[in-house]
Amino acid sequence: MAKKTAIEPGTDPFMKVLRPLVETYFAFLDKSAPHIRSLGLTCSQFDVIATLGDTEGMTCKELSEQTLVTKGTLTGVLDRLATKGLIARVPSREDRRSIFIRLTPKGDALFQKVFAAHIRYMQPYFEQALTAAEVNTLRKLLLQLKNSFERGVSP
Repeated sequence: MAKKTAIEPGTDPFMKVLRPLVETYFAFLDKSAPHIRSLGLTCSQFDVIATLGDTEGMTCKELSEQTLVTKGTLTGVLDRLATKGLIARVPSREDRRSIFIRLTPKGDALFQKVFAAHIRYMQPYFEQALTAAEVNTLRKLLLQLKNSFERGVSP
């Protein structure tokens, strides 16, 4: 006899969205990651370069907050990008304890090349599935859900 759970996966509206959400994330990674690797970067390196692109740079703290790279991984990613000559670490003028990260001219040239190429590569997957209005709605809903997880549940 099958064991009964408190929540029936086929009937609970939250459970109905959970699996497709996770499957979509993995499907996205299956398409995105190989393309990023073909551009000569890891996903974490791409994330840092894409985040720094078109900015004057940011502190390590800001960078860790705006990328999907974990704090424990960020230093190693920055080390490898610096070794490649793609980023520069500059002491902050306001706070000498803080380091400012910015793209070098070589890093900016790479950003201009790889970011546009990756957007062009991924865009058709979105366009074949969603209208512009649906993209806006999906973005709004995903941000609402993310914010709910970040706020936590009140006891």
